[in-house]
Amino acid sequence: MGVICYTQGMSKRLQVVLDDTEYRDLQRMARRHKLTVSDWVRRAIRELSLREPATTPDHKLAVVREAARGHFPTADIGVMLRDIERGYLPESP
Repeated sequence: MGVICYTQGMSKRLQVVLDDTEYRDLQRMARRHKLTVSDWVRRAIRELSLREPATTPDHKLAVVREAARGHFPTADIGVMLRDIERGYLPESP
C-alpha cells in the first residue's frame, strides 16, 4: 500500500455511487479532457465550489445595512484627498 503525502493537509477519500450510464458518461468526459475520472471529478468539484457564494445573502445584507448607517469617521472630500496626498509626501526637516 502506498503513502500519499500533501504539504497542504491530509487527503480524504470520497465515495460516490453512480449507475453504469453515469459512470460511462464520466469516463467519456474525462477521456475527452485527457484526465482520469478522479482528476475530472476533482476539477469539476473545484470549479463548482468557486461559483458558490462565500457567504449567505443574509450576511451580505447585514454588511450593506451596517455600511448604510454611516457610523464611520468621515470628512469633507477635499480634506480627505489633501490628507491622503500629504501621506505620500516625504516629511520636511
